[in-house]
Amino acid sequence: MAAEFINELLYNYCLTEKVTFTRSRPYQKNDQAHVEQKNWSVVRHTVGYDRWETEQELALLESIYDDLRLYINFFQPSFKLIAKERVGNKTLKRYDPAKTPYQRVLERKDVSLEAKARLMSLYLQLNPAELRRRIDRQTAKLWKISR
Repeated sequence: MAAEFINELLYNYCLTEKVTFTRSRPYQKNDQAHVEQKNWSVVRHTVGYDRWETEQELALLESIYDDLRLYINFFQPSFKLIAKERVGNKTLKRYDPAKTPYQRVLERKDVSLEAKARLMSLYLQLNPAELRRRIDRQTAKLWKISR
């Protein structure tokens, strides 16, 4: 067990839930590149790299993340890499058409109709422009109190 990264409570939970731990390979510093890419493009791009410490900042961050989760998952399409082929010195990448995570879930056959119905109901209640305005207002408040 890597005690410096995982506490005993989390480790025991993962054992009972059969969650497998993996590590990045030695000397492969970009093994986590896709995780870091999403971390920047979503979280850091919105709230930056500052350290947020107060209860007020925490409440604002939670509010931002609640709206940001909905905005990204329902209204921000992304490409998925479907094939990568090496031709000489070049790597050719093929992507599927851009879709939102919401659209990808609706296409899956292993997701129950009840879950899809709940998502559709939530989608119909959302307004992307209002979500964006709320995210921007809350982020502005966060920056204002941190100054």
